[in-house]
Amino acid sequence: MLLSGCSLEGVGDAFGHFGWPGKGITLQAHRMYDLWIASVIAALIVGIFVWGLIFWCIIRYRKRGDELPVQTRFNMPMEVLYTVTPVLIVGVLFYYTAIVQTDVDKLSKNPDQVVEVVAFKWNWQFNYRDGLGKEANTVASTVGSSDVIPLLVLPVGEKIRIEETSKDVIHSFWVPEILFKRDVFPGNVRNQFEFTLDKEGRYVGRCAELCGTYHAFMNFELVVVSPERFDTFLQAKEGGATTQEAMGAIGYTGDQQYAVTTEPFNTRRQKNSWNQRDAVASGTGAVTTAGK
Repeated sequence: MLLSGCSLEGVGDAFGHFGWPGKGITLQAHRMYDLWIASVIAALIVGIFVWGLIFWCIIRYRKRGDELPVQTRFNMPMEVLYTVTPVLIVGVLFYYTAIVQTDVDKLSKNPDQVVEVVAFKWNWQFNYRDGLGKEANTVASTVGSSDVIPLLVLPVGEKIRIEETSKDVIHSFWVPEILFKRDVFPGNVRNQFEFTLDKEGRYVGRCAELCGTYHAFMNFELVVVSPERFDTFLQAKEGGATTQEAMGAIGYTGDQQYAVTTEPFNTRRQKNSWNQRDAVASGTGAVTTAGK
């Protein structure tokens, strides 16, 4: 009765998301979140019922003397109940899981933005495309270097198609707040997926597939802005501006033109007091600042 007055989102907040890492920043992430919360609530209801029966049996049928209770070989209604009920529960969970998974994996015919993600040891390249597939043209590009962590700037509220490819080994594109990650394969295999962002902000992105010596350095930053600011950013890039200059065109100044959610990992060749700006100014090599 108490839960009936709450939304799934409210219940998840009240109980720490039941172990789920958060609501996410995409429409697809919200659907996965709702499925998780509903599944946990269903599991708790079954658990409470089972625990109640166990304690009821312990109390009701506790030993009261030396006489043995009636030994029942089987109870057909009960056996049918505990066979059919789990099958029904699994069937319902499978049904809604298949619906959410299909929705998360769904590709639209005409996404609003297409970005080709190119992974390589040990960095990222983001190509803004004018269409789908290999035949499309790249209108603007951001490439990570040994000096600067690459920024992936995307608009809120639009369908984003990601097309992935790798120049060498298998990598994995992962922004934790999107709540899923997709492998990036070399060769002709182009993994594709879509999402619609619904929250502006800046979020760390990582490679989630062990890909070699400097795998841990292979970070990027997702910058989610309004559609108007994104259009200004993309126009500046198409006009020949660097990523940092284009960030300046949409209102970011100073250090805000660079990644703020992640910075190069300190190594034995790098002083602990160094930060990303110091590394850029000093021209530190790829060994100490790889993945920026």
